[in-house]
Amino acid sequence: MSPSVVTKIGTRVNKPCPRVLLVSMFMIVLALPVWAGSKAKDEETLQNATNVLQQMLSDQNIPSDVIAKANCVIVLPNVKKGGFIVGGTGGRGPMVCRITSTGKWSAPAMYSIGGMSAGLQAGGSSSDYVLLVMNEKGVNAILNGKTVLGTDATAAAGPSGAAAASASGSDILTYKRAKGLFAGVSLGGASLEPDNEANQRLYGRSITAQEILQANTVPTPIAAQGMVSLLDSKYAKY
Repeated sequence: MSPSVVTKIGTRVNKPCPRVLLVSMFMIVLALPVWAGSKAKDEETLQNATNVLQQMLSDQNIPSDVIAKANCVIVLPNVKKGGFIVGGTGGRGPMVCRITSTGKWSAPAMYSIGGMSAGLQAGGSSSDYVLLVMNEKGVNAILNGKTVLGTDATAAAGPSGAAAASASGSDILTYKRAKGLFAGVSLGGASLEPDNEANQRLYGRSITAQEILQANTVPTPIAAQGMVSLLDSKYAKY
């Protein structure tokens, strides 16, 4: 067999399959909306979270004393299922915490959530969630990095109405909005982790969630001032 034939054969054997290349390119194109991010999108998420929180605080079904006891609040608007997201579900939103020295609420740190299934339907539908972090153990677990609810921190469906007394004992209480009303929902197995890229876009530098939420070193972004003011007006501790 001549060298030229061997070279041609070797070239054909090593040449990537066109179908594989096409599939790979298609998957990358699908993933771009998830990987891509912008400050404008981050600010839109903050504004949506403000609207969700405002509706929750006006919902008479959620006991105000439960919210008043929370150390931190995480608002996750438009959590989706059925998109091109690892685990099949995902979303993101801001977390704000009480500042120990002032009793007021901090600037927000963006977090992402994945692995959720409760109440979500396939086909790109979305739901709004609010998580109340009730104690220091829950706060520390979330600030330490990726947190699996039910494993790294205990989580339970948030109480409503006369069931407010059952709020004690869980690190995190979780609520979901369905048909305009909020109700407790279990999110065991879902994972939370800081969205470091979004935080860098919002604050203009590399910054950790702990610096934002506990060190109180950054001003609240304009898009989140309504949410923080809302909490300060109703649930600040002096």
